[in-house]
Amino acid sequence: MSIKIPYDTVRETIKQAFLNVGLTEEQAKTCAAIHAQSSADGVESHGLNRVPRFVDYVRRGLIDPKGSPELVRAKGAVENYDGHLGIGITNALFCADRAMELAKEHGIGCVALKNTSHWMRGGTYAWRMAEAGFLGISWINTESCMPLWGSDQPGVGNNPFCIGIPREDGPIVLDMAMSQYAYGKLGVYRLAGKQLPYPGGFDSQGNLTTDPGAIEESRRILPTGYWKGSGMAIALDMAAALMANGNSGFDMDEEGRGSCVGCCQIFIAYDPYLFGTREEIQDMLNKRVAAADSSHPEHEGGRVICPGERTLAARERSMREGVPVDETIWRQVMAMAEGDLDARDISGR
Repeated sequence: MSIKIPYDTVRETIKQAFLNVGLTEEQAKTCAAIHAQSSADGVESHGLNRVPRFVDYVRRGLIDPKGSPELVRAKGAVENYDGHLGIGITNALFCADRAMELAKEHGIGCVALKNTSHWMRGGTYAWRMAEAGFLGISWINTESCMPLWGSDQPGVGNNPFCIGIPREDGPIVLDMAMSQYAYGKLGVYRLAGKQLPYPGGFDSQGNLTTDPGAIEESRRILPTGYWKGSGMAIALDMAAALMANGNSGFDMDEEGRGSCVGCCQIFIAYDPYLFGTREEIQDMLNKRVAAADSSHPEHEGGRVICPGERTLAARERSMREGVPVDETIWRQVMAMAEGDLDARDISGR
């Protein structure tokens, strides 16, 4: 059952859970803000819901709070870092910020990160770059958790791709998994006792289903666009491993250490005014959004929702009414904040 909790309460409760597992004050503050913001923005699957697993991974040594990005090699506008299995959020924030610094100098900046851990909500970093005035692109590779098209066995990661466009009247931000529904979203629906709005995968008998629990059990999520999502996922996997000189999804499968443990991540920042003025670029973006709105069948009174607009609406609502959280997950995280770090992760993949 979903309940609403004030944003500050969610953030401070998560922070205390992280302090209890050994994070520093600064690490706990930063990570708690990202988790709380993700839930406030309507991405429960990678916000509060991920806290129990993160705590578990730190306790098991799969994430090293003392690990931080180390420069391996640099060439012009491109840098490669080893994340030393540090905290995924703080590693990714460092790399996104470094990509923007490189873009200030070169017009474009690219940071490839290897040997890191789960960055939680991928859109966090595209939003960060777009809100700072850069076009931002980022993606990650993961262990296999989705069948390649035509297979019934997990063979590729559900490698999310994110792009943030710095529109001053409201950024356009796309944060998408390569499956119709990410595992975290399946967990949200299962915990709420709901069916998926559209078929999201296959059950153990090979039938398309809207039952999130059946899909979690079979581990046969449906690639977005069928063969297209499957192909995009494996291409993103190989591109990330190539650019970072790190693990591919196959390597992570072989190691079997856990979700995104030892993965690669890519962060690209681009100066949007490299070849055009601010006025030209912003006018173009606004015209494009207006054209999208006018394509609505009732365009005089209706409008198309562009990527990122629902996020901003959810954020405003959460700050006003409280952050929607699953009651069971909330009890787990409160227990962790009170010192019980053994609460079991039931949030889903």
